[in-house]
Amino acid sequence: MQPKSVTLIVTTYNWPQALEMVLLSIKKQSVLPNEVIIADDGSKEETHQLIANYQPSFPVPLIHSWQEDLGFRAARSRNLAMAKSQCEYIVMIDGDMLLHRHFIRDHKRIAKQHFFTQGRRVILTKPFTEQLFKTKNLTIPFFSTDVKNKFNAICSPCLSQIFSPLLSKKSYQSIRSCNLAVWKEDVIKTNGFNEEFVGWGREDSEFVVRLLNSGVQRQDLRFGGVAYHLYHHENARNSLDENDQKLAEAIKNNVNYCESGIRQHLTDTHASEVKND
Repeated sequence: MQPKSVTLIVTTYNWPQALEMVLLSIKKQSVLPNEVIIADDGSKEETHQLIANYQPSFPVPLIHSWQEDLGFRAARSRNLAMAKSQCEYIVMIDGDMLLHRHFIRDHKRIAKQHFFTQGRRVILTKPFTEQLFKTKNLTIPFFSTDVKNKFNAICSPCLSQIFSPLLSKKSYQSIRSCNLAVWKEDVIKTNGFNEEFVGWGREDSEFVVRLLNSGVQRQDLRFGGVAYHLYHHENARNSLDENDQKLAEAIKNNVNYCESGIRQHLTDTHASEVKND
């Protein structure tokens, strides 16, 4: 069953140049999301101004969800944004992912209740990324040497329908929240991202472990939902060992719920409705 309404959540932190390119790719979608929420992990004024400039003419509501910059807190930032969502289905991307024009269409087409969807990413080189920033031309040639892992760049509904079920994994392995979709009811059931994860890494894997443990199944979107990853230097991984330990504990203990999650950010009315379900 296709979702009736879709929220697209875009994470960002102090890279308005990339965020603008992402917004331009969203505006060109063949099927638009119902709303776009920017999950901002404490960016400065330049990002706020960019979003404000785009809001009046954006084709769907463009909402800025901001939190104070207290270090890498992507888990909390995503929870705050998802709590603001007015839609039943949530697609998450990072603020450096340019979307193929059929990205939302493909995610809606494959969506199934009690499943979450892991999308694919196509990696772009540093020179090509710099060229895109200069030209703001969103045309990305398939055969260019600047487009890596070209297999992920193929968009074909027929191939997707055949191979997505066949090639879907059953575990949390290779999970990337830069292209991930989930029903909001499943987010709330597991309490969203675990905000005890601070610093880069594994908060998305742990979230998916809890989804799987709660009975939500995984499907991998193949030959569709294409997203192009702009080049950037890797984030510092100072917290990775600690986050790996949290992930291992969730796996070992078959955890399906976290204490520090999205429910603390829901409105009283919404929280009451969830509790009574």
